[in-house]
Amino acid sequence: MTKMQFAKRLQPLQSNVFADMDRAKAAAVAAGRELIDLSLGSSDLPAQNHVIEAIAKSLYDPSTHGYLLFRGTQGFRQAAAQWYEQKFGVAVNPETEVLPLIGSQEGTAHLPLAILNPGDFALLLDPGYPSHMGGVYLASGQIYPMPLKAENNFLPVLADIPASVLAQSRLMVLSYPHNPTSAIAPLSFFQEAVAFCQQHNIVLVHDFPYVDLVFAENGQSSHQSPITNYQLPITNSPVPSILQADPEKSVSIEFFTLSKSYNMGGFRIGYAIGNAELIQALRQVKAAVDFNQYLGILNGAIAALTGNQDSVKAAVDTFRQRRDAFINALNHIGWNVPTPEATMYIWAKLPTQWSNNSIEFCTELVKQTGVAASPGAGFGKSGEGYVRFALVQEPKVLETAVEKIAEFLNSGVFPL
Repeated sequence: MTKMQFAKRLQPLQSNVFADMDRAKAAAVAAGRELIDLSLGSSDLPAQNHVIEAIAKSLYDPSTHGYLLFRGTQGFRQAAAQWYEQKFGVAVNPETEVLPLIGSQEGTAHLPLAILNPGDFALLLDPGYPSHMGGVYLASGQIYPMPLKAENNFLPVLADIPASVLAQSRLMVLSYPHNPTSAIAPLSFFQEAVAFCQQHNIVLVHDFPYVDLVFAENGQSSHQSPITNYQLPITNSPVPSILQADPEKSVSIEFFTLSKSYNMGGFRIGYAIGNAELIQALRQVKAAVDFNQYLGILNGAIAALTGNQDSVKAAVDTFRQRRDAFINALNHIGWNVPTPEATMYIWAKLPTQWSNNSIEFCTELVKQTGVAASPGAGFGKSGEGYVRFALVQEPKVLETAVEKIAEFLNSGVFPL
């Protein structure tokens, strides 16, 4: 039988730590373990009633049942632009600077196809969200990992990027608040990144799913940018947008999703905002792959963006309570972990005995206790020595998970 031949670009996609963890979770359930899954950042909170009602109403409107082309997304694009302007004080043209996406992951997967030629470098955070790598591999690009270290507040040191790499670099991807480390980037860092990308003719992407999942103000206020001389307004967000550092949208594009703020992960709805030429290029790639989502989903997203925002605050409060419960429980068993200021994750440095094998730690943990977490190595080389816990369970369940973790650590040869 002739062996099927596949494109070389698929080779880097064959190894997936999270697929391996899924198999480990399935084996634990098959062995009779009760699973407490803290490995996936999929919110367990429901979408709000007014969102569901807008989608439900659309189902009975036959005019929503056909293909949806760009012109038909105008209402959603206008709502997204209005939401952005109110939140960050930067004007957005909904006709040329906004594009609907099937979740922000579509943006990070498809944009490299519009930017990279084979062999070009993309500068990615290490550790970082795995789909950022997948888009580069599909475009036959090369990845230069920018290490994130605790001593640098999990921000990349741009000056460390070799000149030979910069000469071939066409794309930089940032994402703050950061998954998995939960770090927040100040506006001053974004200004540095914008200036760096302008200097080296690099497209700057900011993946921004956790814009609202922030637990404390970081002191952002009205001030003048030393790089752009642009008067930045007081905003309704405690974390900055990349376009506040690049208000002319010279090199930047930002991806948003309604998965986290509005608990609409399963509806797969997001959008891109930024440089009009980048939006147009992404639109060209998208046109070759799909039309758009069902209009009813966009109507639900419009309801989310323009309706009462109390549910966003409630979600933040929920994850804050979960964060505090989990951190307190970890501290109680002697596992001291910094308290994150954002996201739905805990990024925990593993005990010394496990510091070089996060995959084995997570595999054995779920096998012996049913508690599932994500190994730091799955997010990149610099993630080794850490484990990520997603706060997608009620506080009592999280506390039970920590009790099981303590039993696991203290029953083996590697106690805390």
